Amino acid sequence: MNRPVRRVVVAVMILFVALLGNITYVQFVQTGSLRANPDNQRVVIAAYDHPRGLIIADGTAIATSVATKDRLKYQRRYPEGPIFAPVTGFDSLYNATGIDGVEDNLLAGTDSRLTLSKISDIFTGRRPKGGNVVVTISRRAQETAYKAMAKQTGAVVALDPRTGGILALVSTPSYDPNLLSGHDSSQTNKVYNALDKRPTQPLLDRAISQTYPPGSTFKTVVTAAALKAGYTPQTRVPSPDGYQLPQSSHVLHNFGGESCGDGKTDTLIDALTISCNTAYAGLGVKLGAKALKAQAAAYGINDRGFRMPLRVAASSAGTIPNDAQLAESSIGQQDVRITPLQGAMIAAAVANGGVLMKPYLIKQEQAPDLTVLSTTEPRVMGTAMSPAVAADLTTMMQSVVDNGTGKPARIPGVKVAGKTGTADNAPGKAPHAWFIGFAPADHPTVAVAVLIEHGGVNGNETTGGEAAGPIAKAVMHAILAQQAGH
Repeated sequence: MNRPVRRVVVAVMILFVALLGNITYVQFVQTGSLRANPDNQRVVIAAYDHPRGLIIADGTAIATSVATKDRLKYQRRYPEGPIFAPVTGFDSLYNATGIDGVEDNLLAGTDSRLTLSKISDIFTGRRPKGGNVVVTISRRAQETAYKAMAKQTGAVVALDPRTGGILALVSTPSYDPNLLSGHDSSQTNKVYNALDKRPTQPLLDRAISQTYPPGSTFKTVVTAAALKAGYTPQTRVPSPDGYQLPQSSHVLHNFGGESCGDGKTDTLIDALTISCNTAYAGLGVKLGAKALKAQAAAYGINDRGFRMPLRVAASSAGTIPNDAQLAESSIGQQDVRITPLQGAMIAAAVANGGVLMKPYLIKQEQAPDLTVLSTTEPRVMGTAMSPAVAADLTTMMQSVVDNGTGKPARIPGVKVAGKTGTADNAPGKAPHAWFIGFAPADHPTVAVAVLIEHGGVNGNETTGGEAAGPIAKAVMHAILAQQAGH
């Protein structure tokens, strides 16, 4: 072989090796980026060539797929749209959120666990489809909470304290995910941008993605720390009409200048029942920042956040550098911030005898033929307190509902335990209204948190309870009725 021919052969071999290398690189290295590239129409068309799997709550689909007459053969549909939007999220041409996002592979049918199902489809001629996700949500509780919150801005979360299963996850104002699942990308982008720019932030999941000062609901944390330290519900604590913050000229008062007990001392149970600020500010300082932060962490307030499987924003007790800030933190102000889900977790830990179960939203994953691929097993997240402390705190929280600021949450024939809160948040704006609690107090099967932004009127604990308490009552009643088979 002469030299010119050898040169051509070598050049061809080099080009062939380069071609193989490029193919290998594209197929194995660039697969993910090419699949995610919005300009890759083949991937988009393939994804919509078969029905997406169902998202199911209480046996009914809250996310399904319908046939179309355009190039993309199926489109996502959300039968009850805004009610379940914080749970389902939305599936659009190039983005997916909520359960539709975190379970995309299973719902789209690309999960490796569905390989045998796809092979079977080829041989049987069945149309391929995605797997299903069964969520823990109670449809009745979700619908009740959404209806009750329809004219409010805020969130409702309900948990089964025994397992951590999330029974309701509502955020208002909400949005209609159907408007974001269309096949016209320019239209869906226009809708998304319009929603994103609204001052009311309908795309924000306030239940898990936004943190708020908890106000007096945080007194349940201080109370648990006190009971651990040897206090009892009948222990008398200082409750002056005014409490001067340490190393500060500022004097903290109770709402409207009210007195607690005899104006000098009060029992711990009565201080919680009437939500005495001066008593809890002083109590928190006496217990110390270390004890307070340790108790907050035991409830799950730890600056880290977690997934359930949606990402939950981190709740925090703040840095608490001095006693003045410790006093403010002890009444749920200063830098203390929690999500509504965290509020429900606090109530759930007390309800479950001190054991905090990890919240979860997915009950089961199913193959297209309904074969169960996985079932979530309840998992202990931590121990917030001993059973004895939980029992005392339950008695105290029941007194809040029976005799104090939580009366609007009372359910006839059912013992309810709870704690109200009004939380200052911005100058010139009404405080947030809170209620956390559980029922039945003597055998809890539901724990709940309600947060209404700027719903506390003038900061009165009673008016805060009047705003959030009835919503908590309605949600707890709905769940108890469902559990009883009514």
